[in-house]
Amino acid sequence: MSSGEQDMSFLDHLEELRWRIVKSVIAILVFAIGMWFIKEWVINNIFISMTKPSFISFHYMCEYLDICIGDIPIKFQSNKVGSQFSYALMMSFVGGFILAFPFVFYQLWSFVKPGLKQNEKSAVRGITFFVTILFFIGVVFGYLVVAPLCIQFFGYFSLSEEFENIWMIGSFMSLIISSVIFTGLLFLLPIVVYILTKIGILTPAFLRKYRKHSIVGVLILSALITPPDFISQVIVSVPIIILYEIGILISARVERKRRKAERR
Repeated sequence: MSSGEQDMSFLDHLEELRWRIVKSVIAILVFAIGMWFIKEWVINNIFISMTKPSFISFHYMCEYLDICIGDIPIKFQSNKVGSQFSYALMMSFVGGFILAFPFVFYQLWSFVKPGLKQNEKSAVRGITFFVTILFFIGVVFGYLVVAPLCIQFFGYFSLSEEFENIWMIGSFMSLIISSVIFTGLLFLLPIVVYILTKIGILTPAFLRKYRKHSIVGVLILSALITPPDFISQVIVSVPIIILYEIGILISARVERKRRKAERR
């Protein structure tokens, strides 16, 4: 840590944090404004397209898994004044956050980084790149796998032929958005394991000891965020289990390096 960083007062740190938050908000707003101008394209091609058999996930399911579906029998409605405007704003800001995520994380990390020791900085070199990659992989997985499975299941489910599936626009959009954001954050698991191992909270032995418990937890989690059918739960749980195993490997590598350094 440089002498300049050491001499910063609490108010100086607070001021720096304020400006980094301001920069992050501005970045989100810039992307959100861009999303607003293409909101009709976004709603038709990103959201509504998920109810059509031509959606990329359903297309490949039909081609390679021989699981083909038709148009999902869903109708949408908006029953409040200004609700469509509110949903458009929500969609724009969420899209702005996702697109601005690398910059937002960089600002957060730049605030935290000066407080680390030199060896700690070296240990997490490139973290912005890896966090960004994993987050976007999770977002894509949520959008192409988790959300379509939920829409397909609940769209076809009906207690009686007399009932129609007429969904509120907000409920439909919230399902997709929450699936995307949740899986995006969930895919950061290896990074979280790496950091917790670095600071001594986690060990590979602990992760291996509770592997079975974690797998059960993953299956329960998958059952909560996906339709209650076995195939959907397996499709969602397998990547999470793989991430957990990757976390064990990362934790073991960090542990080996620590022991090697202690022996010197």
